[in-house]
Amino acid sequence: MNASRAVVRRLAHRRGANFSLGFRLLPVEKRRAVYAAYAACRIADDIVDEAEPGAGREEIRRRLDEWSEEVERTYRGSPGTPATRALAEVLARYPIPEHALLGLVDGCRMDLERGRYASFSELERYCELVAVTISEISLAIFGMLDARARDHGRQLAIALQLTNVCRDVGEDVRRDRIYLPLDELVRFGVTESELVAGNVDTEGYAALMAFQCERARSHFGEANPLPALLEADARPAVRVMGGVYRRVLDRVRRDPRGAFHARVELPLWQRFTAIAAGLLGRPFV
Repeated sequence: MNASRAVVRRLAHRRGANFSLGFRLLPVEKRRAVYAAYAACRIADDIVDEAEPGAGREEIRRRLDEWSEEVERTYRGSPGTPATRALAEVLARYPIPEHALLGLVDGCRMDLERGRYASFSELERYCELVAVTISEISLAIFGMLDARARDHGRQLAIALQLTNVCRDVGEDVRRDRIYLPLDELVRFGVTESELVAGNVDTEGYAALMAFQCERARSHFGEANPLPALLEADARPAVRVMGGVYRRVLDRVRRDPRGAFHARVELPLWQRFTAIAAGLLGRPFV
């Protein structure tokens, strides 16, 4: 089983740099559980986003179906991969909901079926599948002291996903995906063709992204009560993960054009700042 643990730990540190800063602050057993859960989520996402150029939609759908079946077998006690063996090990201790892992796969399927969202209500449904499901998984590991943690966890999950949306506009456009609600593009005078062409040095795009970032920031604010509603040994990790992402969001807000053309990464000093703020119990915003 140690080999399986090593596989999911390496995956978390390699693919989840921002999250892993918080993961490292968890006690050993919870950290192992989070690594296993993260790997299960990452694999589903990578089936879509990291598929080789020649893979068609039907092939990717087949792989997602196979992964769903692997998750279901794992919950029946028959894991067949290093990642799911690591997951099976922690299911005996933490009540990670099967429906959340399968819901995440449904969210990945959405990326095959559509690349545009007409309104924020449509985008919010997507966030429920690809982000709020992860909150459900995480809370099962972190330990809730109060049922209100679910609502605040949902707020944090949406804040993190909207940060990804704001950070990855350029990267997503190159994959023929636009997660910014189309009615809001119209409101700010930004066209799809401008995004595809990378023509984002405009007042309209700056105003659009300011609006998007402010929405995400408001969700961070709604999530502020969450850490106090969790078991004490999980609180620093949650504060750090939220704090790291909020700082990423702030950097996007300051330079949306730059963020379009190059992925925003926090400098080392700001990572240390986020860790310190989390350890001191500072709010997300």
